[in-house]
Parts: sequence; structure tokens; C-alpha cells
Amino acid sequence: MGKVFSALIRHPSGRIGVFIIGLYLIAALLGALGLTPNNALKQFMLDRLKPPSASFWMGTDLLGRDTFSRLMVGIGQSMIIAFLSVAVATIAGTIIGLLAAWWGSLWDGILMRIMDVLLAFPAILLALLIIAIVGPGTFTSVAAIGIVYTPIFARVVRGPALSLKQRDFVDAARTFGSSQRYILTRHLLLNLVAPLAVQVTLALAWALLTEAGLSFLGLGTQPPTPSLGLMLSESKNLMQQAPWLMIFPALTIMLGILGFNLTGDALRDILDPRTQRRTA
Repeated sequence: MGKVFSALIRHPSGRIGVFIIGLYLIAALLGALGLTPNNALKQFMLDRLKPPSASFWMGTDLLGRDTFSRLMVGIGQSMIIAFLSVAVATIAGTIIGLLAAWWGSLWDGILMRIMDVLLAFPAILLALLIIAIVGPGTFTSVAAIGIVYTPIFARVVRGPALSLKQRDFVDAARTFGSSQRYILTRHLLLNLVAPLAVQVTLALAWALLTEAGLSFLGLGTQPPTPSLGLMLSESKNLMQQAPWLMIFPALTIMLGILGFNLTGDALRDILDPRTQRRTA
């Protein structure tokens, strides 16, 4: 783990990505602890729609709430949903992909056809369908985004697992009487850590964007809890009067996605054996 992190820091795009993600995590932590310049929910009615200043670094909204403080809390909210949803997708997709590859034949066909059906829907539309059935909210967003991205992880795991289960070390493990669970976890799953790590990083960028889209439509995080997409939605009618209300949340979403994408690209370069051979 330490070697991978050191390689990330040495990688040009990885260095930038890790720096951005680090800043976001610090902002999220400070927001969760309430260590913001102002109370993110407090309304300063005499300071409504104030432009950026020394008192309010990113201005205030229609209710006089500090935009910078709300961004710090919103980053934490969006990151929590992104990380939890990707965790759900990673666990579910990995299990489905491993079992489909290991069982093969009929079960492989059934599980992968279900994944194909889910993949046939655009991500945001499938998430909207799930939320329309269950209802909006933070936990619903986590479940919806997790279900949307589960087929991608299943596909990422199944392909290499099909190849790995034909390898000699798996045959040797079977010969020595190793259990199915031991082979799946020790011999297959451990050899899939590299592609999974890259996919997790890239999926975090997609999840951040999807969460922002759902909140923008009013189907994700509900007021008064700040969220990046919700802040964009609240500012759409004030673009000309108070452009900072849309510019700062939009830039925050863009930089967060950029950070995860840069980190994912760097991880792919670092963990790809072909890249390592070329470098050597």
C-alpha cells in the first residue's frame, strides 16, 4: 500500500489527483466537525445575496447562508454518498462476478444477462427509476447509485476471474482439497485487487456526478442539508443576480470528478504490468 501511494505521489497526474482528493477529505472532515467559518444552516437575512468578501469568502445565498460553509458540509455529504454507493457496488459486483465466473454455464448466463439488462439503462435514468419507486433521500441515493454501478464491477471481475480459474495454481489448490471459499478469496480475489482499485477510483467520480444530478433534480439529499447538486438547483434562478451561487458548487463538482479521474488514470498506469515492463 505504501509503495502504491509513493508511486502515486511521483506520478504527475496522480500527484494532482491525490492533492485534490486530500483537500476534499479535509474540507469534508472540518464540515462534519462543524469547523466552518459560519454555521452552514444559519440565516443572515441582512446579508442576503452578498458577493464574495472577507466576511463571506464565497458570498451568501438567498437566505443569507454562507456559501463557503455550505460547500464544506456539502462536500462531506456528497462524498459520503459517493463512497457508500461505490462500496455497495464493489461488494455486490465482485460477488456476482466471482460466482458467475466460478459456477459458469447456466448460472453465468443468468447472472450476466441480469447485469446486461441493468447496463442497458442509462445510469441516471435507472437511478431515477429506483428512487421514484422507493422515494427520495440519502440512503435511497446510496442504494440507487450502488445498484446502477454494480454491473460494471461484475463485468470487471468476471472476465479476469474466468481466466484465473483455469490457471495451474487454482488446479493445484483444488487437488489439495482447498475449499471453494478459500480459492475464491485467496486465489481469485487477491489477483483482482489491481483492476478493482482502478475501477473503484473511477466509479467514485461517476458516483459524485450521479449524486449531484439526483440532488439537482430534488431526488437526492433533501433540504436543509447542504449538497453540491442541491446548491446548484437552488441557484439556477439566480444566475444573473448572484452567479457565484452556481459557479462555486459547479467548480467544486468538476474538481472532485477531475481528482478521482486523475487518480484512477495514475493507478491504472502504476498497476498495469505492461506499463511496468515498459518503464523497466
